[in-house]
Amino acid sequence: MSNTTDKAAPAAGEEDLDAAGSQLSTAPTEEAPGLPSLGVIGWARWFWRQLTSMRVALLLLLLLSLGAIPGSLIPQTGIDEMKVAEFRKAHETLAPIYDKLGLFNVYSSVWFSAIYILLFVSLIGCIVPRTWQFVGQLRGRPPGAPKRLTRLPAYTTWRTEAEPEEVRAAALALLKKRRFRAHASGDAVAAEKGYLREVGNLAFHIALIVMLIAFAWGQLFKSEGNKLIVEGDGFSNTLTQYDDFKSGSLFSQDDLDPFSFQVKNFVGTYEASGPNRGTPRVYKADVTYSVGADGKERKSTIKVNEPLEIGDSKVYLVSHGYAPVITIRDGKGTVVYSDAAPLLPLDGNVTSTGAIKVMDGYRNAKGEREQLGFQAFFLPTYVKGNELASQFPALLNPVLNLEAYHGDLGVDAGIPQSVYQLDKKNLKGFKDAKGKQVRENLKPGETMKLPNGAGTITFEKEIKEWAGFQVARQPGSGWALAGSLAAIFGLAASLFIQRRRVWVRATTGADGVTVVEMAGLGRSESAKVPEELGDLAAILYEQAPGAADPDDDPAESEASPDPQVDPQVAPAEGAETK
Repeated sequence: MSNTTDKAAPAAGEEDLDAAGSQLSTAPTEEAPGLPSLGVIGWARWFWRQLTSMRVALLLLLLLSLGAIPGSLIPQTGIDEMKVAEFRKAHETLAPIYDKLGLFNVYSSVWFSAIYILLFVSLIGCIVPRTWQFVGQLRGRPPGAPKRLTRLPAYTTWRTEAEPEEVRAAALALLKKRRFRAHASGDAVAAEKGYLREVGNLAFHIALIVMLIAFAWGQLFKSEGNKLIVEGDGFSNTLTQYDDFKSGSLFSQDDLDPFSFQVKNFVGTYEASGPNRGTPRVYKADVTYSVGADGKERKSTIKVNEPLEIGDSKVYLVSHGYAPVITIRDGKGTVVYSDAAPLLPLDGNVTSTGAIKVMDGYRNAKGEREQLGFQAFFLPTYVKGNELASQFPALLNPVLNLEAYHGDLGVDAGIPQSVYQLDKKNLKGFKDAKGKQVRENLKPGETMKLPNGAGTITFEKEIKEWAGFQVARQPGSGWALAGSLAAIFGLAASLFIQRRRVWVRATTGADGVTVVEMAGLGRSESAKVPEELGDLAAILYEQAPGAADPDDDPAESEASPDPQVDPQVAPAEGAETK
């Protein structure tokens, strides 16, 4: 058997190849505008084509990612205004520049919003025409076979005694069985496969739009607040109850979910030995909560990464510490303070610090009204000789270290201050007989006496624990998650699925023997197209086996029926390949 193919590529063949490969992608074609003839409308069209091109969309996505970097590195006014104020004091030269560039409020700045909106418009302008074109392709049929199949990159041919109609019918059935969209067109069968590639491509871009919308929605309507609650105390979801609160620009107080809860008990256990000594094993808070003003009380347990979900809000357990119970009396024995004083941990062993403030009701030895302040350090496990740090986070040997001050706490000046920090500007330290600052270590049940009959402070035997909660409301997070998953699967489909076409032509040759031609074309160069064509040709060859070439010796044909085969195509036995 023999077969001859032209080595030159005539213009007609090139046109066939271009026609065969057309519409394998829905990417919009770009036409270079004639610059001398451009008017306002022409420039507008050119700008729109550039904006809706894929490279511009990727460039805008890169700019958006780069623009978000300052929002992570520089303090933001919408997140922590105190850090922004500290940054301004520490960087007097940079702060005005950052103000002009909007770097203290990146996500609502003009330049970031412009990038965001342009990316949004670019994606929509790119997706709509491609989707419409793809729908048109799905409603149509695969294009007919080119006149010269030999010009396609994957090609094979053989002669058979079967009738052309039988070959085409067998090819049509085979291609449909392999999930090709196939139909008979003249003397050939045209088939196409790999539409999921474009589906994945469109899904990826639609998912990006969904993620952008979800991100914008979440930023505009989000809310996040923190609250420290001592065992036995409660919380109601109102703005005045939060220790700190931040929200999106379109958030309103009416968006808060109506609920309240009370912390009944906190349990924290730790590894007692080994290399992980002190590592938390259990962190959980037992709470009772109710929804609405007249809601039924329910019990729940909040653990790390296992929040309590109420409506659109999630209550997370984020921190933990100790709150020694303190009783303070004046010189006459009148109790002026009796409460648990929550202290903030400084390290993994819960070495804690804080302030205890008596703002009203205290009179000194002279009967004058004053305010008291105590700088407190708490060590859950105190080891003699180490006055600075706890040795273990559990309450094995608790010690409370106190420094006593009196005077003006500065709470009436109208300047906000932290309840956990002591402003000593207008305070005087209590001095002992030697003129030293009064400072003393107390164990549970012990009392510290202030000089000159100024009063006493008692570290009660009860030590409560507190838990820090974050109440977060993140609308659009579910859509963002769905969009990210869809983007991943869509990108995978667009990368690993190839759009390809196959044609099978069966015609009667000059000697009356049927000539079968098979050719394949992919969107991009890949070894899979020739391999797939070879597999299809092998199956079709079994149904339409090869016939002897009239120029060959019959004895030679019987002795050696297999022709030379291109390994890239691996077609059917007895078929000749280009």
